Amino acid sequence: MQSQLENIVERISSRNILHGKKLRNNLKKFDEDYFSRAEIFLNKYQSLLLSEDKTIEYAIDCYLQFLADVNFESIQFLRTGEYSSKSFEEVNRRVYSDPEVMEYYLHALLLRQFLLPQNYNILLFFNKTLHQNNERIHSYLEVGGGHGLFVSEAKSIIGKKAKFDLVDISQSAINIAKKMITDENISFILSDVTAYKPTLKYDFITMGEVLEHVENPVNLLQHLHSILNNDGKLFLTTITNAPAIDHIFLFRNADEIREVISSAGFAIEDELCIYSEDMPVERAEKYQISMMYAGVLIKKN
Repeated sequence: MQSQLENIVERISSRNILHGKKLRNNLKKFDEDYFSRAEIFLNKYQSLLLSEDKTIEYAIDCYLQFLADVNFESIQFLRTGEYSSKSFEEVNRRVYSDPEVMEYYLHALLLRQFLLPQNYNILLFFNKTLHQNNERIHSYLEVGGGHGLFVSEAKSIIGKKAKFDLVDISQSAINIAKKMITDENISFILSDVTAYKPTLKYDFITMGEVLEHVENPVNLLQHLHSILNNDGKLFLTTITNAPAIDHIFLFRNADEIREVISSAGFAIEDELCIYSEDMPVERAEKYQISMMYAGVLIKKN
């Protein structure tokens, strides 16, 4: 019997043959656990779509629009060597403050979560990190909740003993996260994280793919440093060479990410680097292939 994910891949393939071929090849890399997780996630997503009188075809439309935007931004990137957006004000006007753009963008990101192997490997790395630190986490903050998958995993692993907060700059993102999570014990805060002044310090902070969306990533990390307990940990993900409609800060390689991390007062306890294409690292760097970076950070002594 065909899984939901396989069905979605077939539908995408019928409308974009070349991308469909890549997605089919991705499916061959996954194990049973992956398909089981994807089924649970997509069941939640189907319920969200149903609550909004939308169908999976709508989600696929959003995903294909996202691909078209990425392709356009990639052409600009290859031509100029820079991201098209230079300031948060520009991106806020272009994306975050436009409900119509945020609507399609968030649905595309939801569908994309279980289409890319690097996303799944980052999730496994995140879960491993939480299991290793479970006993000492009594307060958890997620910055930029997006699809809600990470905070849901954290809630499942850490349990009820911890306080869970999620802060996001977009009301649209919070609305979707609430529908995907459906947990009354998670507090949702609409705020720019740099303006967020909690009454406590957190044992664990997760910030997934936010760093590339700001003008000054060192300032953002320094703020997280200030609201993290001295023995707390920050789980950070970001990406290199990834033009998109809301990306501002360009990381060209992992060393540039590590430099920002160090400048903000953090040390790297563990890390994972995954390129979007299967090729030797030297070639990936030469051709500016995007790379997902995940790091477990601690405060420097």
